[in-house]
Amino acid sequence: MMPRLLSLLTGAAILAAPLSVTLAQDAPKPTPKAAAADTVQPKGLPVDGIAAVVGDQVVLVSEVLAAVNSARSAGAKVTSAEDLVKLEQEIMQQLVEAELLVQKAKELKVEPNEAELQRSVDDNEKQIRGQFKTEAEFKAALKEAGFGTVDEWRTLQNDQLKRRNLQQEVVGKLKRDGKMTAINVTEAEITEAFEANRAKLPRKEARVGLRQVVIATKPSEESKKKARAKIDSIRVDLDKHPEDFENIAKKESMDGTKELGGDLGWNRRGRMVPEFDRMMFALNPGIISPVVETAFGFHIIRVDRVQPAEVKARHILIRPTVDTSDETRAKALADSIATAWRAGGSFDSLSVKYHDNAGGEDKTIPEYPRSELPEPYRNALEGKKLGDIIDPFPMPDPSAGVSKFIVAQVTFLDEAGEYTLKEVRERLRSQLSEERSMRRLIDTLKKQTYVSVRYDPSKQTVTP
Repeated sequence: MMPRLLSLLTGAAILAAPLSVTLAQDAPKPTPKAAAADTVQPKGLPVDGIAAVVGDQVVLVSEVLAAVNSARSAGAKVTSAEDLVKLEQEIMQQLVEAELLVQKAKELKVEPNEAELQRSVDDNEKQIRGQFKTEAEFKAALKEAGFGTVDEWRTLQNDQLKRRNLQQEVVGKLKRDGKMTAINVTEAEITEAFEANRAKLPRKEARVGLRQVVIATKPSEESKKKARAKIDSIRVDLDKHPEDFENIAKKESMDGTKELGGDLGWNRRGRMVPEFDRMMFALNPGIISPVVETAFGFHIIRVDRVQPAEVKARHILIRPTVDTSDETRAKALADSIATAWRAGGSFDSLSVKYHDNAGGEDKTIPEYPRSELPEPYRNALEGKKLGDIIDPFPMPDPSAGVSKFIVAQVTFLDEAGEYTLKEVRERLRSQLSEERSMRRLIDTLKKQTYVSVRYDPSKQTVTP
């Protein structure tokens, strides 16, 4: 039970029900790094034979040993021959149970989720390649692991990730079909599981919660007038030469779509800010819009194509320029907001009036790892207590070339340390319940499928 509960608390579980089946089984054979820090040498892979028969498929001894060595390189500790035997037995059980799920997926004609599978394949290769400084080091490690070519390794990775995806999909289908129901877990069982594993649980990291008002540095009225005059002149030119829309966008537009001639791609309703969204969906293909003002500046829009529920459009954006005087004005506003807030002002009222909704920053951050906050946040939070309203601090706004200013209050504070039962109770309840539900499923599949285990790690023999 220990590894499965740990996988939940460290976020390593593949499925909510983390029976060894769903986690291990065909975990892609990793490119080896440093040797495992234990005292029992791993077994080589040349010796082969049938470790188990599952339905009409076999699990090879070499597959068991490869998965064992993989687990050891990933951190599984083996300090005695008995530890190695136990690990081999666990891995063999995982491989057998994994095969049962794969065969159930085939029986139910479950197909892998291609989009999710491709993401897994890409992320897996990127992660493993990232462990090596050069391509030569990567290829040398592959050779040491027994792969002839990168393509051979990639094919095996893809096949194993596909099998894992099939397991996820079939378990999901069985849940949706009501074939896997939750099993009740008592408070005593949750407490027992926590006490049995608490010494080995990872330490929790420091977390913080905030509510904030983000004040954007806004252009002066004079700057807005100049930007409006420029966009108006562009609109007049487009009346004369509408076919030049793309070229003008490449020359004049002031956002990341400039090099693409203003191409925004396909968009559904609600993806853009409201003013832009309403105009974009009101236009017929080929029609050029009047000037539209948003928090980002002034736009001219043209819809190129329309299909149900989405449109493909281009735009030209002219932003009013901002400078240090505008930044100084924003800082003064942030100071006044902090003063009003500390004097008892309503956060809801202040945020409605002043928060920069166009920037996409959340008003409320309930709980977040402190170490993952941007550096300006971490510095501003230093020494702060629960309930403190932090002095306004700057946050770079790359799109504008100036800073925004953050006024925030600490709403949650949890220092690094050991997990308590209260903190993990509900996760353990869900984990134990689904683990038992998964165990019931596997036991049922074993009764319906021929399973014969032929490899005995304690004797290092394969029975015929």
